[in-house]
Amino acid sequence: MATVGRNVAGPLLFLNLVMYLIVLGFASWCLNRFINGQTHHPSFGGNGATFFFLTFAILASVLGVASKLAGANHIRAWRSDSLASAATSSLVAWAVTALAMGLACKEINIGGYRGWRLRVLEAFIIILTFTQLFYLLLLHAGVFSSSYGPGYRDNPESYAVNVGGGDPAIKGTATTTRSVV
Repeated sequence: MATVGRNVAGPLLFLNLVMYLIVLGFASWCLNRFINGQTHHPSFGGNGATFFFLTFAILASVLGVASKLAGANHIRAWRSDSLASAATSSLVAWAVTALAMGLACKEINIGGYRGWRLRVLEAFIIILTFTQLFYLLLLHAGVFSSSYGPGYRDNPESYAVNVGGGDPAIKGTATTTRSVV
């Protein structure tokens, strides 16, 4: 069975979920201060790229949390039919996180005073970009070898359908199964 990918993907999924929740908290706090015009707060600061960075950080964290829910379903089932939803939602979350990382780099490049909360948020977004990419590659590792997880080329013979005339929940009815080809 493909436990190598599952044993690595589970803890990485949990780590990314916790990091996305931390980013959501910090970005929400910073955006609230920014909207209220309290950029003079000693732990905030900011520059011209701050608003755009905070917007994409919140969007990336919400998409990241949603993709982790689909990923948790895939880790539980660990089949190729659950891989599709986990992989696509993780790809979208990684793309928006990469956009937020670009804005974080722009904010760092512009310079100026940035409080510790913005610097922590920038660091978390940069780290999340790479851990999310690693998680995404780990989900797709089953394409190359079945020892890493379910791929897109699983055998359809492993899925059986009910052919008989009876209800399998009622005892005494005859059911047969055949493989779908």
